[in-house]
Amino acid sequence: MLFTDRAEAGHRLAESLGHLRGEEPVVLGLPRGGVPVAFEVARALGAPLDVIVVRKLGVPYQRELGFGAIGEGGVRVISDDIVRRGRLDQADLASVEHAEAAELTRQAERFRAGRRRLDLTGRTAIVVDDGIATGATAAAACQVVRAQGAARVVLAVPVAPPDAAERLRGATDEFVCLSTPFAFSAVGEWYQDFSQTPDDEVVSLLAQASTAQASTAGASAEETVVGKETDVAEEVAIDAAGVRLTGDLTVPAGALAVVMFAHGSGSSRHSPRNRLVAAALNEAGLGTLLFDLLTPAEEAHRSNVFDTETLAERLADATGWLRGRFRGPIGYFGASTGAAAALRAAATPDTDVGAVVSRGGRPDLAGPLLPAVRAPTLLIVGGNDPLVIDLNREAEAALRAETRLEIIPGATHLFEEHGALQQVADLARDWFISHLVTTARP
Repeated sequence: MLFTDRAEAGHRLAESLGHLRGEEPVVLGLPRGGVPVAFEVARALGAPLDVIVVRKLGVPYQRELGFGAIGEGGVRVISDDIVRRGRLDQADLASVEHAEAAELTRQAERFRAGRRRLDLTGRTAIVVDDGIATGATAAAACQVVRAQGAARVVLAVPVAPPDAAERLRGATDEFVCLSTPFAFSAVGEWYQDFSQTPDDEVVSLLAQASTAQASTAGASAEETVVGKETDVAEEVAIDAAGVRLTGDLTVPAGALAVVMFAHGSGSSRHSPRNRLVAAALNEAGLGTLLFDLLTPAEEAHRSNVFDTETLAERLADATGWLRGRFRGPIGYFGASTGAAAALRAAATPDTDVGAVVSRGGRPDLAGPLLPAVRAPTLLIVGGNDPLVIDLNREAEAALRAETRLEIIPGATHLFEEHGALQQVADLARDWFISHLVTTARP
């Protein structure tokens, strides 16, 4: 059997996994080459996709011999037999595990780009790779997945040698393999295109799969948010200027306004600084929409972060999306270059934004559009950020709407100093309540 490429192998593998669709499985791709195959399987089954990051623990003097493996969540799978026969002491084990744990964390953070690991508790997990040579990594992955709480573990691959396939059948609840040729020397010989899968492709495929899954949540959020009779906490997918953006929408019951967070990155909705401010707004009864104006792949190119025109266009489109689900006033909270995007979007009459708050932002990048902003604007800057203070003062002078500049003493542009970020949250909350909620009350 010969596969054109990993995508085609994924299509064919999915056909053999159709019987699992009713179990609502989670699909887990082994990086890197297993993820393109898993992507097609997840799409065909309508299942969520995640990456399963496993690091083999090799015997120090014979690295190819594994004495165990580690996975996320502190999962450890150790072969006591190999440890005993290899006469490994605790110092040996700790040294290897420490090094591999650091690499595991780096890989997981890189691939997921801020998204949380999917919870496998009680789920059917389908572990997918592009093929198996010895099967050691796949077996370790299945052990890790089971230790993470999966109720049923299925290993699915396009091709494997007969001996490895036989061993793996006993290590999983179900083993699905399309071909087990006797004349097997390497996985790559069974593909016409077996080119290396780069990290960026893994990141992009995982992001695409997450967005596709979020669209279902977004559809269910539409009906709920319009009514505003119950709390809403949904991951949503937003069509903005031809790009699918992922966001977290939180609307407390009875909320009279929603604040959209604008940040020029592909992981802003996971920013602890943004989430602290959003939590303060939620506690005050305001809704929030934290979403990413850039995809993770776009964020990798620094110039995109400063393309405030594109960021503003996406923010304006996302505002239109939100207006189809929420009938109250909308405000913008912008940070860094996202502040310029927020002010650019606010200068567009169709957005009808009720208030803007900039945190450590670059409103100067909105340039000639500043006089057209009609929304009351609060500019918050750290006292230890003199250059940005000057830029915000220039923007303040250019704005024609109600404007206030607040300088937080001792704070830098990240506001990580004790109490600084809470001051930002309090100022933003009061500004939005004053300019959004009061206008929304009957």
